[in-house]
Amino acid sequence: MRWEGNRESDNVEDARGTGGGGGGFHLGGGSLSIGSIVIAVIAGWIFGINPLQILGLMSGGGAPTAEQVPAGKPPADDPAARFVSVVLGDTEDVWRAKFKQNGQAYREPKLRLFRGSTATACGQGQAAMGPFYCPTDERVYIDLSFYDTLRSRLGAPGDFAQAYVIAHEVAHHVQKLMGVHDRVESMRGRLSEAQNNALSVRVELQADCLAGVWAHDAQAARQILEQGDVEEALRAASQIGDDTLQRRSRGTIVPESFTHGTSAQRVGWFKRGLQTGSVAQCDTFAARDL
Repeated sequence: MRWEGNRESDNVEDARGTGGGGGGFHLGGGSLSIGSIVIAVIAGWIFGINPLQILGLMSGGGAPTAEQVPAGKPPADDPAARFVSVVLGDTEDVWRAKFKQNGQAYREPKLRLFRGSTATACGQGQAAMGPFYCPTDERVYIDLSFYDTLRSRLGAPGDFAQAYVIAHEVAHHVQKLMGVHDRVESMRGRLSEAQNNALSVRVELQADCLAGVWAHDAQAARQILEQGDVEEALRAASQIGDDTLQRRSRGTIVPESFTHGTSAQRVGWFKRGLQTGSVAQCDTFAARDL
């Protein structure tokens, strides 16, 4: 991925040296996470915990608000932080232009780097949850050690795979600005667990598609893609499909427990956004077949 020399966002906060957020809260239904299923898999491997039990906890009700510690700017000589700043800046450029085309203003999210744990407006975030978006404080949270997990445990190396992860979480912010998040949350209390899971799948697949829209527009404007980059993102999307992760962790799959979509679905919706560059093509809620 060609990112060196591109604009870095001013919206990156570095809380890695603050010792975490403390407290004993759990991240609840107020957050949306591309890595939510990753914690279930890792816990299953390491601690012998049923991944579906953890996912059930993470998809529950709201969490208490925790006070955040102050954060500064990341150091200029940190290449990983610079990469994240460039990718976030690129998403800002793409979505600002998209919203302007529709006569709207894009409100930029913050991205907070942390290590181990951090307080969020959605509750206490943990590194093992993977990157996540909190709609209450409009921040994306990421412990950069997740990229080691993505590479070594999930078999999805490469800088564009890492960029896809950020773009997916920013897409959840876009969903909030589009009103998708509020509409979905207003429905949840009337639905069964299986129906809520199915609704979550549509939310996540739309975010995958919107991440593809970002990649399409960024490539058209700045030619960021190098040979093999798209394959990296598709590999990442494939490796974090519900079916793939459940098969790896427990040997069987339980479709009614899916919250993010199958590998094929995640790949397919990312490719749709990448190929069309159209937000309208990302309406997973209107799609009969995912």
